[in-house]
Amino acid sequence: MATAVSVLPAQQLAALNDAYRKAVARKRLKMMLAAAVFLAALVVAGIGAEVNLRTLFTYFGNFVSYFDRILTLDNGQRVWTDVGEWFWGWQKWLKLLAETILISYVGTLIGAVLALALNFFAAQNTSPGPWLRFVVRRLLEFARTVPSIVFALVFVIAFGLGPMAGVLAIAVHSTGALGKLFSEIVENADMKPVEGVRSTGASWLSCMRFAVLPQVSAGYASYALLRFEINVREASVMGFVGAGGIGQELVVAIRKFYYSDVSAILVTIVVTVFVIDITTGWLRGKLFGKEARA
Repeated sequence: MATAVSVLPAQQLAALNDAYRKAVARKRLKMMLAAAVFLAALVVAGIGAEVNLRTLFTYFGNFVSYFDRILTLDNGQRVWTDVGEWFWGWQKWLKLLAETILISYVGTLIGAVLALALNFFAAQNTSPGPWLRFVVRRLLEFARTVPSIVFALVFVIAFGLGPMAGVLAIAVHSTGALGKLFSEIVENADMKPVEGVRSTGASWLSCMRFAVLPQVSAGYASYALLRFEINVREASVMGFVGAGGIGQELVVAIRKFYYSDVSAILVTIVVTVFVIDITTGWLRGKLFGKEARA
């Protein structure tokens, strides 16, 4: 069966084509203007940050040669030709790496508990009052805005060298980061169960415990596992300021120009982070579904 195809008059078709061309031209003009503004902002930012491309290309060889040195043993051979010599200190490094993981674990656990206690006061739909919400939110912002290594430096000055400073730094920063994430989960919770529990005369604490917490506990656990994975990387560099862990050995190797030790320690850290990343992703998927792995 043949179908009829309507053909517009030539004058009307020409008007539509002209309008289409003008719309395309306007869109292209906007894209060109946006690209020009972006490039101008990039140039201004580069000048303000004193980015010197000549210096970059002149000394780029030093960057490449450093990686060449850390992949070379003292006898001139490549590190993979003698793995035993390359990882000569693996027992000490694994012990320090275990210390790093423990710092991250304890710090994450403390931060998650504090975030759990504070996030209900920071969420708009569960906070008892606006002033309390304002204070708690600013407190959480401060905790997550200051870099964890700065907290570690402060705690090293206060409590001395060692893992305690790293644990406290991870805990404070995790409280701010998890408190923000937890409060956003609470703000998306269904408030009808809260109204039902409140209608029985229950207190605010009981409403949070029996109406909100069951809804958000899975999200809490998922974010806490993700934060632990991040904190392992954070704790790996806290040894630079004396907060314990494998980072302390890494900075010694860098300062004393033990090139092959630097690469061996870096490989150990990277492999550990990979394993933790895969393990926590698998665990989140098993506990909360495949969508939680992302």
